[in-house]
Amino acid sequence: MSPTPTFQLNTYNLTAAPATREAVPLLHELSIGVGWPHRPEDWEVVIDLGTGVIARDEIGRVVGSALCTTRLDRLAHIGMVITTPKLQELGAGRWMMEHVLEIAGDRLKVLNATRAAYRLYIALGFIPQGQVHQHNGKVTACPAAPAPAKGAIREMTPDDHAAVHALDTAAFGAARPMVIDRILPVSTGTVLEREGRVAGFALCRRFGRGHVVGPIVAEDDNAAVALTAPHVRAHVGSFLRVDTRQPDGDFRAFLLAAGISHFDTVTRMTRDGTLPETGPAITYALINQALG
Repeated sequence: MSPTPTFQLNTYNLTAAPATREAVPLLHELSIGVGWPHRPEDWEVVIDLGTGVIARDEIGRVVGSALCTTRLDRLAHIGMVITTPKLQELGAGRWMMEHVLEIAGDRLKVLNATRAAYRLYIALGFIPQGQVHQHNGKVTACPAAPAPAKGAIREMTPDDHAAVHALDTAAFGAARPMVIDRILPVSTGTVLEREGRVAGFALCRRFGRGHVVGPIVAEDDNAAVALTAPHVRAHVGSFLRVDTRQPDGDFRAFLLAAGISHFDTVTRMTRDGTLPETGPAITYALINQALG
């Protein structure tokens, strides 16, 4: 059953409309209101890469959003699901999700659930698949990082972009060329070169209160730390964020030693399928929680 275009919530009458760049200033106000760090430019990235809906009240204010990246092969990553707390209690969150699920169609659906939204996603048929740990904070120092066991770390060049696409597809489990192409021009990068080929990479760009490092694709903690260290070193004294699915280990220990503390944990969830097998390199850090 298709979701209704309007929704009555006590004294509120909400109307669903497409999420567009023209709505970014109001979406930015919405995310600030719930304490999310996204800049207008961060909203533009998500809107450019997908489709979604916004909820407007009777006087045109934006009081909710839900987006998904439909520019992926057989996969939709759902994010930026926001409603004001009062409206969420009245069912607006479920109504917004019904719209975005219809947009996603029969694709495998992936999202990262906050504690507040977890029960809603369970009720909508999503299944937990693991945890994502959000690390952020002002970098206090760059701890000593051992050199990779094999190969060497160097700056990324445009000649590396084809290898970055191939590694990201293998590690993420799906091709997402438009996503990677959207963030490469606004990122600095490091690569692990081994015997003339790229065996890992890390991207860093402006996001939220400072910068975010991600994705990071590497075969092990040693390589992930070596790829990340130059970005940490470049931002000593500044705010840095890393979202990772890695459990406790050398990679997360490195982040903590740099002052990038563990801020929150969310649950990675799927519906209408399971994530494909990946490897040998894996994704140590996400682009961000809205894009995977």
